[in-house]
Amino acid sequence: MRVIAGKAKGHRLRPVPGKGTRPITDRAKSALFSIIGNDVIGARFLDLFAGTGQVGIEALSRGATEAVFVEQARAALRTIHENLAHTRLADRARVVRADVFDFLDVAGGTTETADKLHPFEYVYIAPPQYRGLWVRTLEALDASPGWLTGDGWVIVQIHPREYEELATRHFVLFDQRRYGGVMLCFYAKIQQNADKLHPQEAPAER
Repeated sequence: MRVIAGKAKGHRLRPVPGKGTRPITDRAKSALFSIIGNDVIGARFLDLFAGTGQVGIEALSRGATEAVFVEQARAALRTIHENLAHTRLADRARVVRADVFDFLDVAGGTTETADKLHPFEYVYIAPPQYRGLWVRTLEALDASPGWLTGDGWVIVQIHPREYEELATRHFVLFDQRRYGGVMLCFYAKIQQNADKLHPQEAPAER
């Protein structure tokens, strides 16, 4: 597990001890950022269920302005801090210890006002498998679409067996890629400019 490109290219990242996280493979991560391309430069990146932090760290390495990592498990939080320190990217990162649903729950008053005033270009969702958490998270974002900029993307990482079609008011599934046991689902706001609904090509298994 390593940083693939950018300022911290080649840095090895520490895994979270135990079996509670599911890191994305280097192959799938490389394809993901090939799809995003240079649009990550200057973007704000929200990494939910951050685990090792490797996806947000890759975004920072490639030029994202800021990455916010949301994670609840202590071991994972410690790993994120260690990986940020090792890659020397901590100055553009914020690590939040919180339940993802509390963090996103505007009505409950638990979300920091600053995050609502400054939406993200990319929201990445990679929860523990087979618990339906990706569905709950996407539904929470659909209830509060202000988390995402007008032309931003929500990207979901799941096992292909977990996928199900969802009826959302504010988001549309516009692309889907499979890399072995990793499926990436790309959602955008329905009213966004159609030009950005054609992601850059990256190898994928169909």
